[in-house]
Amino acid sequence: PLPNRTHVIITRQQDYKADGCIVVNTIKEAIAACPQDEEVFVIGGGEIYKQSIDLADKVELTRVYGTSPEADAFFPQIDTTKWRMEHEVFHPKDEKHAFDMAFQTFVRD
Repeated sequence: PLPNRTHVIITRQQDYKADGCIVVNTIKEAIAACPQDEEVFVIGGGEIYKQSIDLADKVELTRVYGTSPEADAFFPQIDTTKWRMEHEVFHPKDEKHAFDMAFQTFVRD
């Protein structure tokens, strides 16, 4: 785990243990385990994104323009009637990155 942060893992495995982390089984339990005065980040996977998107007021998204056979988690489609892009920084592919990408910030309208 990263230092000075609360790490919460959501899993279906009832006996799962992770050093330095709080382990829960639902989104509701995860939110209850988070400090109330700190920003909360959801870092996946795909099913967790789907379950938590309606609870968020901001989305920090890395959009990769391309496909990778290793990709197995995807963020839900952002409904532009509910979300507005507040900021975007584009990065073209280079010697370290195989695909163009953009860092996008969406806020709930």
